[in-house]
Amino acid sequence: MSNCRTIGNRKNRIGKTDRTGRGHVRAVWHVAIALLALAALGTAFSSFGQGKIPGAKAIGTAEASVTPIVTGSEVTFPESTFADGKAKFFSHKTPEGKTVKYFIIKSSDGVIRAAFDACDVCWESGKGYKQKDDLMVCQNCGRRFQSTKVNIVTGGCNPSALTRTTRDGKVVITTQALNEGQRLFK
Repeated sequence: MSNCRTIGNRKNRIGKTDRTGRGHVRAVWHVAIALLALAALGTAFSSFGQGKIPGAKAIGTAEASVTPIVTGSEVTFPESTFADGKAKFFSHKTPEGKTVKYFIIKSSDGVIRAAFDACDVCWESGKGYKQKDDLMVCQNCGRRFQSTKVNIVTGGCNPSALTRTTRDGKVVITTQALNEGQRLFK
């Protein structure tokens, strides 16, 4: 004897169903689909602030609206680009093909500072920093660093210093200095 019941013209292996014999099966599928949709939305929203969605920038970062001028051995930017005190993020391609990320900020003491968008501790995460008020915040461990200490305090989770100079109204970084930062990037 089979463990099936006949309801109408359809057999049911589950037990109680509607006349079509598919009531519980449909309900299970609807619940499963709803749970998968919620999980996907939860992942997308939790990842958004961490910069994990392709093409999305983490909250607190600013894309630079200026393109650096690259001449032979130097990369230059107009000083006025940084007057607003917001960190601007850039990237540089080394001769070996690695992408080196860095930021430039005019700190609250009026000094234009530069650092690699990585540190000696968390660089492998590839998350870099974001700005929150007058602080640069590591997006991996959450440690916070005063903008006035960028280029002064180094090591550990501090933004790795990037040598820069200012002359004739321009911020100047050598390509050699940028290339030396490739050790901090995969």
